[in-house]
Amino acid sequence: MTEAVAKRPSLAMWLPLALFGAFFVLVIWGLVRPADREVASAFIGKPLPQFALEAATQDRPGLSTADFKTGKPKLLNVFASWCVPCAVEAPTLDALAKRGVDIQGVAIRDRSEDLARFLATNGNPFTRIGKDDVSQVQVGIGSSGVPETFVIDGNGVIRYQHIGEIRPEDIDLILRKLAEAGQ
Repeated sequence: MTEAVAKRPSLAMWLPLALFGAFFVLVIWGLVRPADREVASAFIGKPLPQFALEAATQDRPGLSTADFKTGKPKLLNVFASWCVPCAVEAPTLDALAKRGVDIQGVAIRDRSEDLARFLATNGNPFTRIGKDDVSQVQVGIGSSGVPETFVIDGNGVIRYQHIGEIRPEDIDLILRKLAEAGQ
């Protein structure tokens, strides 16, 4: 009888194999199911914080919360001259501006001369550009980096947040979010 007990595999012997199997199933599950690419921001549906930024350039006025309460949805683009992806998205922002999209900018921790050079090189699709040297507005709207773009409805409420550069394939999505914000 003791010999029969000794030949039976113990639970301790099967536990590592069961744990490995569970881990393997989790890895396969993560690879097979589609990833959710949209970040759920806590600021969606909330009004913009109160701010009044001085002009970041000489040829565009500054930016304030009141500029978004005009009854018309707008884009708010957080960018910087030192940001490489910001230069990458510049042609797409220009394409959106040519389609009638009102784009407001917040320049983050930027020097006026660097910003002027960036806009001269990459184009200036902005109707207003506010200077945010301490990232107060950036943090206040839930932006953690540059570039980020927000759809703001005509009452100054954040309706959509696009993290990273806007690419040509994102134009239809941005236009749809602007249309939804205008309803």
